[in-house]
Amino acid sequence: MPAATPWSIDADFLQACNCEYGCPCEFEAPPSHGKCEGVGVWRINTGHYGGVKLDGLTFGFAARWPGALHLGGGTGGWVIDAAASPEQRDALNRIASGEAGGMPFEIIRMTFAKTLPPAYAPATFSANGPRSSASLGDQIVIALEPIKNPVNGQPERLRVEHETGFMFKSADVVAGRECRVNYGELNYSYPNKAGFVSKVQYHN
Repeated sequence: MPAATPWSIDADFLQACNCEYGCPCEFEAPPSHGKCEGVGVWRINTGHYGGVKLDGLTFGFAARWPGALHLGGGTGGWVIDAAASPEQRDALNRIASGEAGGMPFEIIRMTFAKTLPPAYAPATFSANGPRSSASLGDQIVIALEPIKNPVNGQPERLRVEHETGFMFKSADVVAGRECRVNYGELNYSYPNKAGFVSKVQYHN
């Protein structure tokens, strides 16, 4: 077997889904409403796949699982920044598909029973703490904001530390003001549900 091409990325990461604030899936509990539908978007600050630089590129995934994520049976795929060169597209496809090895992508692909063809779309990404947002064309749109105190309406500051987490080890817990997907057979919109903002480092 040939040696795997080494890769690493240091990125801002945004996540939103259909669960209630805090998302029980992060703690191996069943989704709030039986099924799990959500998105994750990364903006790579520094990264490479072998000799291919990935700095500044954005990519994301959208998925649906019929139950808890760890039970599998999901449908999902990824959307890649249209600004990526052919070499960068190939690199990100290999990373996002789990083919190149490394977390969290190896685990994500194991939970998919059906993988959609990758798509390419113009990307936006605004890293602004709990008010971050991103889009990949109309396929994936995510916008976050602080969770508001139900009594006084003031923003709450919440964090989670998850040492064994595979998507992130620590994150701000926020509200997903917008979580919208129009990608292949995945079409959903979940405003004001669970969201997270994190900085991550991955490699194989």
